[in-house]
Amino acid sequence: MTPSKVRRLIEDHQLAAVRIDGVLRVPAGFVQGDRPLPSLRGTLLVLLDAGLDEEGAVAWLLSENDELGERPIDALNAGRKSAVRRATQALAF
Repeated sequence: MTPSKVRRLIEDHQLAAVRIDGVLRVPAGFVQGDRPLPSLRGTLLVLLDAGLDEEGAVAWLLSENDELGERPIDALNAGRKSAVRRATQALAF
């Protein structure tokens, strides 16, 4: 994937990235093969709607979640999109 394609995917919220030492980085768990994780976009939009910025959304996805018993990104990769979306609902309140 070219850098311009990655930037476009980030702008479209199909991927998310954070800057580390000035370099934009996409966590490996956000990609399946050579494509964005399919359930990531909807989850990112829910997190952004809940008031998180992109950096906060990435941090939430990569942090252990008590309700899920694992990191939300691991649950998404395992196909448990509904459980992750339920866990995001607590953020809106």
